[in-house]
Amino acid sequence: MRHPLLHFALICLAVLFLSPLLWLFLAALKSPDERASDHWLPAQPRWGNFADAFTRIDFSGHLLNSVILACLYSVLTTASSVCAGYGFARLTARGEKPLFALLVMTMMTPGIVTLVPTYLLFARLGLVGTYWPWVLWGLGGNAYIIFLFRQFFAAVPRELEEAAFIDGCGHVRLFLRVVLPQSGPALTASAVLTFAWAWGDWTGPRLLLDERTTTLAVAVPMGYADPSGHGVDNLLAAGSLLYVLPLLLLFLFAQRYFTAGAYASWMR
Repeated sequence: MRHPLLHFALICLAVLFLSPLLWLFLAALKSPDERASDHWLPAQPRWGNFADAFTRIDFSGHLLNSVILACLYSVLTTASSVCAGYGFARLTARGEKPLFALLVMTMMTPGIVTLVPTYLLFARLGLVGTYWPWVLWGLGGNAYIIFLFRQFFAAVPRELEEAAFIDGCGHVRLFLRVVLPQSGPALTASAVLTFAWAWGDWTGPRLLLDERTTTLAVAVPMGYADPSGHGVDNLLAAGSLLYVLPLLLLFLFAQRYFTAGAYASWMR
């Protein structure tokens, strides 16, 4: 085996990163009496905890809400950001560079800074309790994803575009027929990233959605409590594991394309 020390180091890192999931899985199999136990392994695995976690809250309903919201935001953000990224990479206009610099600056702004103004704006528009805020966010694009696409398109050979222009293509047709077909890896990276962001977002749904329309990110940490208000650790662990499972499966299936797209954009 080549570079055995490197492989050993990578295995150690993999174990380190997977240990929280392993701890979560083992905690999900414990009984409530083992809450304060310092043993990793459960005395008697309780597989029924997963069924209890599913039925304790409206898991299927919140799961559907999460899927709808994450897909909606992912599709709209990717569609709007790819157009903006292509514009920054290939089209020239007055004030283009300052505008792009301003876009990059927004990436450094903590989201907590705009939390109160965002809520007040959507409350006055009557959009609290709906998914319209995510529609508007998606249509506005995401600064990080726009930057990703801009870097990707900046490295596309201009000869392809020049040949398309000679054949009579305009910018729109060129974008749809020539540029987009080459953007599969970047599109996949964008879709996976934005889906993961929306899936894992707690602040937005907690602030803007009600109990009926909220997502698993809010329902799971708040839904597993005993009558005294204390969290039921084993059900919370089981529910959390069920919550992150779709995201893990998505990344496993899209890993090759996601890695290729992210690498192609970040290295350009």
